[in-house]
Amino acid sequence: LAMVEQGAAIIDVGGESTRPGADPVDEGEELARVLPVIEALRAQSDVFISIDTVKPSVMRAACAAGADMINDVMALRAPGALEAARDSEASVCLMHMQGEPRTMQSAPAYRDVVADVRAFLAERVAACREAGIDDSRLCVDPGFGFGKTLVHNLALMRRLRSFVDESAADLPSIYISAGRRGLEIELAAADLLSLCRGCYAPLC
Repeated sequence: LAMVEQGAAIIDVGGESTRPGADPVDEGEELARVLPVIEALRAQSDVFISIDTVKPSVMRAACAAGADMINDVMALRAPGALEAARDSEASVCLMHMQGEPRTMQSAPAYRDVVADVRAFLAERVAACREAGIDDSRLCVDPGFGFGKTLVHNLALMRRLRSFVDESAADLPSIYISAGRRGLEIELAAADLLSLCRGCYAPLC
């Protein structure tokens, strides 16, 4: 609630860390961590609530408790995730991550990071459309710091327009999650904000 009072437009609630090297959390523990927070926020505020999870059961429970958006670092690839998102009627953020949190920063490699990330996100958007999730509910996140080196992050920042220009009909809105992901993000923060002003929402 302090963040709401300070002007936060979105509160992202997560019960399983996605930092490099993080261990997985079981479903019961994750639910115990996130549901009381979401219920309290919804009871006392109309702030937009995002549930940060990869588990379909947590998606369903969190949305039933009042979450407005599903923020999934696996882009709804877990079995049952597409259906959980579709049935929830919540907004959905599809993020790119190479590998998994425990290993994603070991040695990330791409032929062309921008083309590879863009192709992955376009494929996941297509999967959502096929599952019955309307574009109006979708946004994509290139996943700064998730299976990417400093060079990869900067390349994505420099070419963000390839994700958001008028010819990008295969992708919906872009949603940037760059907070607290390391010094490399700060190096281009000013350029990122200038480039994306009016077409992004920071998720911190």
